Amino acid sequence: MAHTTMETVPAVVFRAGTSDAEIEAAAQKTIRRRKQMVLFWQIAILVCSLALWEIASDLNWIDPFFYASPSAVAERLYDWAINGTTEGSLWYNLGVTMEEALIGFFTGSIAGVIVGIGLGRNQMLSDIFSVYIKAINSIPRVVLAPIFIMIMGLGLASKVALAFIMVFFVVFANAFQGVREADRDMIANARILGASNWQVTRTVVIPSAMSWIFASLHVSFGFAIIGAIVGEFVGARFGIGQLISIAKGTFDAAGMFAAIVLVMLVTLAAEAVMTAIENRLAKWRPQQHLDTH
Repeated sequence: MAHTTMETVPAVVFRAGTSDAEIEAAAQKTIRRRKQMVLFWQIAILVCSLALWEIASDLNWIDPFFYASPSAVAERLYDWAINGTTEGSLWYNLGVTMEEALIGFFTGSIAGVIVGIGLGRNQMLSDIFSVYIKAINSIPRVVLAPIFIMIMGLGLASKVALAFIMVFFVVFANAFQGVREADRDMIANARILGASNWQVTRTVVIPSAMSWIFASLHVSFGFAIIGAIVGEFVGARFGIGQLISIAKGTFDAAGMFAAIVLVMLVTLAAEAVMTAIENRLAKWRPQQHLDTH
């Protein structure tokens, strides 16, 4: 569904004669307090989880050989950042994975939006191609990695192809559904005013589907990372997936967790960028405000 911002806070009772500025200031203060509380609990849960993990490893409640410890993972990340990995610089390997994921993300997203909107606006084409789309979509995407590597080799192309496939169907499904959910009354009104099919699509249908599209983009970058890493894990010369594969082969639990943490940090940063872009491009979208009764 659409990715929207909702602030839920307790209702506030104001005295008679309270100005609108005072009400707005009180509302903003309540919002800030709630955000601070959310941030506090997010940090507290993370710190407690890492502390429990560290204690469990130190006291051998869990086997540190298989589960490592937060301190060991941090040391491995530091060592990789300063001294590099067995496969070269950490930043070079991260750059390879990001290049594959970004190319797959952008090409898959653009293709998904275009095809989704095109089929959503054309019932005949939708009926013709729906069976093929369902058949391809039923294939587990990760099993395509060996096929792409066999056809395209160990280089960039095979990883981009897998990332593309991972992203395309997520974005396509949301774009298609967003077009189908467009307000029929608005479309009818636009046609009454003399709008052409392209004008209706550009000014009514696409803006209506933007929330659906952005909702898919928030998760599809993670799928692009997954596609790139799975492709590298199956066969590659460089990349974070290759580091995970090497760590697996040498039973280096700290190395595997370090690579996973690195991927998580990159994905969270991409999510923050995506949210900022969405908020900037979708300023027209109505926001749900506080209940100040």
